[in-house]
Amino acid sequence: MSHLIDRRLNGKNKSAVNRQRFLRRYKKHIQKAVSEAVGKRSITDIEQGERITIPSRDVSEPVLGHGTGGKRTIVHPGNKEFVSGDKVQRRGGGGAGGSGDGRASNSGEGVDEFAFQITQEEFLEFMFEDLELPNLVKRQLAGSDVFRYKRGGFSSTGTPNQINIVRSLRAANARRIALGGPKRKRIRELEQELLLLQAVELLLRNEKRITEIEDEITLLKRKIDKLPFIDEFDIKYNLSIKDPQPSSKAVMFCVMDVSGSMNQATKDIAKRFFILLYLFLKRSYDHTEVVFIRHHTSAKEVDEEEFFYSRETGGTIVSSALRLMKEIIADRYPTSEWNIYGAQASDGDNWNDDSSVCYELLTKEIMPFLQHYSYVEITPREHQALWSEYEQVEGQFPETFAMQQIIDLKDIYPVFRELFQKRTA
Repeated sequence: MSHLIDRRLNGKNKSAVNRQRFLRRYKKHIQKAVSEAVGKRSITDIEQGERITIPSRDVSEPVLGHGTGGKRTIVHPGNKEFVSGDKVQRRGGGGAGGSGDGRASNSGEGVDEFAFQITQEEFLEFMFEDLELPNLVKRQLAGSDVFRYKRGGFSSTGTPNQINIVRSLRAANARRIALGGPKRKRIRELEQELLLLQAVELLLRNEKRITEIEDEITLLKRKIDKLPFIDEFDIKYNLSIKDPQPSSKAVMFCVMDVSGSMNQATKDIAKRFFILLYLFLKRSYDHTEVVFIRHHTSAKEVDEEEFFYSRETGGTIVSSALRLMKEIIADRYPTSEWNIYGAQASDGDNWNDDSSVCYELLTKEIMPFLQHYSYVEITPREHQALWSEYEQVEGQFPETFAMQQIIDLKDIYPVFRELFQKRTA
């Protein structure tokens, strides 16, 4: 058995199509590696590319081989090491498999692996594949800046690339018929008169009149021939008009608990979840706004930087965040124009009887106006009162309210996919 290497260089992007085919073929391996990478990475490099490793047994393909014995002559393109007459040494060992470095293996098992790198774009594509915002609807908005050009008839002015050849030739033909019609009618009348005159006996013919008719017919035919085949007036252009399109405008409220009961590990998990959500929204939707709300005993709307990196902490009153969310919706996001979403992350700990207040706020003042609300509880402990109240909310709004539990880092990505998995109607 021999190993010969083809050292010929590929041109730039020469194998782009083959790469896409390869990525589709080993989609499950790549998705598994992406899922594992999300849990291992730090918050700052969560969207970088990834090195993917595939066991060699999964990339092997069935081949047809020659039996033992006999002589063969083979041409190996790109060979720079061997010349005619050289003998190629066979691999040593006779085990069931070879070692990863090509040397003999006394265990009979191989450890070969195929490794390759996927880009940041490919990483994000696999990460957010088959995900969507639930119940997103299109709303026709006044003053929409989203348009689609569509055919709107024909025009006498335009650019050369918009010329409609069929319409232009049809207009030219109609013009020639219109301008030449009276002349052709006159020609037919003169030809009929000429035939009558020519039918008269030679001695009685009016040669002068015959000559006049022939001259007039010649003149009229000359005028018809001078009509241009196509005139600038005939040229017609395709007319395109801007048609306003229904647009899907959405706002996502990210509500994170930063109270004292949320230790650093729990906060890190919550931040990872919201970073995934933020990347997903920015990558998949053009008209989506994100509102960041942090809360402990009081809630505050913050910017992206403060939401992910501020160290403020305190007690826990979850209803403060829900009240602030309700006020922002009423002030800035009319429900007739916006698709409104919410995502909340907490450890489930809440102040005394505030959980029942959260239930009232959600069921009566928030959920009737939302497309979807996701609650993620980050805790390995038994669920507390907040989870029980939210279960009742889910019972009343099963299509638009979802809740999941995250215990450690490896649960983040599966939970995220479960909440935003594309569902068939």
